[in-house]
Amino acid sequence: MTTSGEPVPQTPKTEGLRLRARLRYLYHGTQPTAVKFRLMVIVIDLAIIAFFIAAPILKEAGWVFYAVDYLVALILGLDLAARAYAYHSIKDWLKRPIVWVDLFVLATLLFPAWLANFGFLRLLRFWSLLNSELFWRTVGHRFDDTRVEEVTRAAAALVTFIFVTTGFVYAYFGRTEGIYGYLDALYFTVTTLTTTGFGDITLPGNWGRVISIVIMLVGITLFLRLAQTLIRPNKVRFPCPTCGLQKHDPDAVHCKACGELLNIPDEGH
Repeated sequence: MTTSGEPVPQTPKTEGLRLRARLRYLYHGTQPTAVKFRLMVIVIDLAIIAFFIAAPILKEAGWVFYAVDYLVALILGLDLAARAYAYHSIKDWLKRPIVWVDLFVLATLLFPAWLANFGFLRLLRFWSLLNSELFWRTVGHRFDDTRVEEVTRAAAALVTFIFVTTGFVYAYFGRTEGIYGYLDALYFTVTTLTTTGFGDITLPGNWGRVISIVIMLVGITLFLRLAQTLIRPNKVRFPCPTCGLQKHDPDAVHCKACGELLNIPDEGH
């Protein structure tokens, strides 16, 4: 309102500022409405990831598949645009590697015919979701220690690797050496990753051997990382006021790095 009581005219600039403030509230706020909105975004993301997993099979549906594909592209594009606008600086937002993963996933949705052979990389969306600030600010704040976060991130990396590799094998080696469907590609990936190697399905040629070696080495590394996070002693996130060390033992009295006296709250306080 102006001093004369007349309403302030709404210009495109003021409307844009109001929209940015609203998006920042929804994507970064702590109020129940903002948390519910982000939970809805996460649920939609998980539904999109389920579509990505089933995509190799759903492609047989023809135009229906492409209609759903472009609908998913629209939803993902609007979400990324909203996150970018809500961020304090779009330039800083674009500097984050996780953003480029999402942009590439969006490109495979917008150009399915040209980027069909890279469709398996859409499953990287699962990794980017479980490593995003939005996910941990919405769901992860419920946990006081870091074990759940570390286990979740390690499991997300392993699951993402399995499905991305399965998609790659299905896209480039389908209908060869016993790989006649997506389930065959998944079976080969899991047996190779676990070094079981029954030998009933193998990839042809030298490149097939190289890919099998990479699957075994990377897969075992990710599996060991997951095992380590499960076995490693529990830590809590409590920044040291002197040296800034983030993680400490739950019953720590002094910081291991600098000896500063700590006051870590327990569950009863």
